[in-house]
Amino acid sequence: MSNNNPPMYGNLVPINTQAHRTLRLKTELNVLERTAKLNSMFLAVLEFADACKDYPIVFVRTGDPAKTDGKLVVAPLVVLGLKPDTNTFIKGDKWDASYVPAYVRRFPFMMARIDQAQNMAMCFDASWEGFSVTDGTPLFDADGQPAEFLKNAKEFVENYELEVERTRAACDELVALNLLQEMRFEATTPSGEKLNVDGFLAVDEKKLAELDDATVVKLHRNGLLALLEMHRLSLRNMGRLVGRHA
Repeated sequence: MSNNNPPMYGNLVPINTQAHRTLRLKTELNVLERTAKLNSMFLAVLEFADACKDYPIVFVRTGDPAKTDGKLVVAPLVVLGLKPDTNTFIKGDKWDASYVPAYVRRFPFMMARIDQAQNMAMCFDASWEGFSVTDGTPLFDADGQPAEFLKNAKEFVENYELEVERTRAACDELVALNLLQEMRFEATTPSGEKLNVDGFLAVDEKKLAELDDATVVKLHRNGLLALLEMHRLSLRNMGRLVGRHA
């Protein structure tokens, strides 16, 4: 496995029926400590409707331009803090928002590419202290078959991966229409501290307004127009983040 694991994850290992037959997971352990230094995280387009009520949703450049022939590749993120290494949505041992992103909820499992052929497999984070061979919910039953718990977790991460692909396709269309522009957010807290956030993309209102009717109808029918509206509304939450930092 690659060492370039996504945020939250330490040591990703493909689940193997034989090697991990006795593995258990202490589901009562709080995973939020892994998010404490994340000031943003990936958001699938399916989540926009719920997430836009709590968080700013922005787009960022992603991937290596050298590997994409210079093509711009973007992904949506929820903003959790206006400073590096700061997640303002953790209060004690609770997530302080009505919606918890699926990125958090899938931990400690995920689908990952396991070889040069880009084959995918369900993996678990072997560095997570919740795994044990003596305590917790078993991943496999007495016959060595996946337990109901593991089946449900696998279904969740597989569906999540499908939503990642849908999100990638939606972002590609936004890029093709050139509907995103560089944005910068500046604010000052009541104590006088200046907060500056840049390096993100947001909808270009002028270009959106100038789209021809046929394109607008197409975006309405494929759901992208609604996604852009949720994104626009969510940007009002930037001001609320200032309050959280204060």
